Amino acid sequence: MGSQSVSDLWSEIVADPSVELPDPEIAIIYRRQKGRIIPSKDAASRQWRSSSSGNENLQILGQVKRVSWNRSLSTRGRTSIAAFAYVEYQPQKRKARRKSKPPLPKGKAKQPPNFDKERAYFEEVDAFELLEESPSPKKSSTWTTGDKTDTVIPYLSSVLRKWLISKKLNRAYVFPCSLSKVLETPTPSQDPAHHDNHSSSILKYLGKDSVEVRLSLNPTHSSLNSIQEKLDSSSGMLLEESCEDIGIAVSKLSLTSRPSSVDDRHSSSFSALLTACGQSSPSTLADMLLSYCDRENITKVGEGTYGEAFKVGNNVCKIVPFDGNLRVNGEIQKRSEELLEEVVLSCTLNRLRGYEGHVSNACSTFIKTIDLRVCQGLYDSALVSAWEDWDGKHGSENDHPKEFPENQCYVVFVQEHGGQDLESFVLLNFNEARSLLVQVTLGLAVAEAAYEFEHRDLHWGNILLSRKDSATLQYILEQRKIQVKTFGLLVSIIDFTLSRINTGEDILFLDLSSDPEIFEGPKGDKQADTYRKMRDVTDDFWEGSFPKTNVYWLQYMIDIVLQKKSFDRSSKDERELRSLKKRLNNYGSAKEAVSDSFFSDLLTHES
Repeated sequence: MGSQSVSDLWSEIVADPSVELPDPEIAIIYRRQKGRIIPSKDAASRQWRSSSSGNENLQILGQVKRVSWNRSLSTRGRTSIAAFAYVEYQPQKRKARRKSKPPLPKGKAKQPPNFDKERAYFEEVDAFELLEESPSPKKSSTWTTGDKTDTVIPYLSSVLRKWLISKKLNRAYVFPCSLSKVLETPTPSQDPAHHDNHSSSILKYLGKDSVEVRLSLNPTHSSLNSIQEKLDSSSGMLLEESCEDIGIAVSKLSLTSRPSSVDDRHSSSFSALLTACGQSSPSTLADMLLSYCDRENITKVGEGTYGEAFKVGNNVCKIVPFDGNLRVNGEIQKRSEELLEEVVLSCTLNRLRGYEGHVSNACSTFIKTIDLRVCQGLYDSALVSAWEDWDGKHGSENDHPKEFPENQCYVVFVQEHGGQDLESFVLLNFNEARSLLVQVTLGLAVAEAAYEFEHRDLHWGNILLSRKDSATLQYILEQRKIQVKTFGLLVSIIDFTLSRINTGEDILFLDLSSDPEIFEGPKGDKQADTYRKMRDVTDDFWEGSFPKTNVYWLQYMIDIVLQKKSFDRSSKDERELRSLKKRLNNYGSAKEAVSDSFFSDLLTHES
């Protein structure tokens, strides 16, 4: 029996039916869990799988019955139950991290950013040349077109409306003048010419140095006198009425004379323009030319969107067609109302040239207007010949003037010859550039003090320069006499089409919001940017006084001077110009800018 193996003995014992064997015990074996990644509980529940068809696969080794599970319910600790479950578990892939920049080698400093492309772009923008004259608005604030209305509310009515609105909004507000002053009527004239209230008001202001002006009176002025008497006798009863009653009362008073048709309106404005030029009827271009030179001594010197400029003798004649049906260079012709305002504005600025007597403000910076004429008829043959010579040499961008019909009307501005414009003039040195800036700044300052003047279109085509022998030039600013070093340079400002001025009787201006195209120039264009700056500061209230617009044009001029590469200057000179441009942001008007240190050594104040 000793020779029998253990397995044989065990087989005999199991086979003997007399031997009772105890029930087998299921033993659970414990062992330590080693380095196994345990999936999450949710993942384990989703991925539970049995290794068989749901029945436990039991292995019995002797009396020990070992249970094999397909899931490991291990606990983190000393021991874990040896019940395993087979799980097809794969760890989640981590998101790839952004690759960091490799570290710089030792001893190699970080390179600064390169802005060469940006610098090249702005240098190209600064070098941009303005080749076209600034656009002029297509519409005016003083006339209307279209089918919506056939009448224009006269100036007197608009002033009265402002007076009534001020009382409606704030009874404590004091309008600059009383209602009696608003309705004040000038003495009637014996001149048979008739024009509207606006024309009669603005023409009163022209002085003895300007062309002679004779005023006329509209038929409704007599009714205005009676209305004024009634209002004065009422002792302010009108002011106590409600806003609605005021409106009804004004509508019943019929304070204004409304033209019955567009022809009547044109007739009154045309008559006023004739009166402003000292004429009773239009003359011809030939007669005007002969009064200044021979027909052979006429040459064209420039052109604009709305007219041509010819040198006639020692003077320059700017010829502007108006009130015609033929388009001028693709644009609608100017109307007599527009030119009437420009005529009055030119004559008003002429008054600044008077230095005699007790004068508060005086300068010669604005071009002198020698004569004004209203002409009618065909373009004179001498002018046509001069125009064709110019076209052959320079290539005109304007339409040929021979296309004008026989009934075409023109206004001729006869002005002194101011020289070349800033676009074509060659500055010699930095002193001439300083002289240009100080003369323009002081000229604008004098006009601001005298008439609340704003040029509003002072691009390099509207600044004329010439060389004279005089070393100094005199200005009078608010009764202070100032001598300015010129370095032989003389500056003249021209073209007041877009300008704003307070003559003392009227505020003349052009509503630029009626022509939005003027603000649509490319960004980076110095001239277009200046128009947009003006719109921002005025908020499209072009009637108001905003002398900051003059400062914007001074900054524009500095950009133009820096752009010119012809004259000698050092890097220090350029830094001074850029510093001046930056300091101009702190000034609200040209009058304030005069006090800048840039001009100090150019000015001598007389006691």
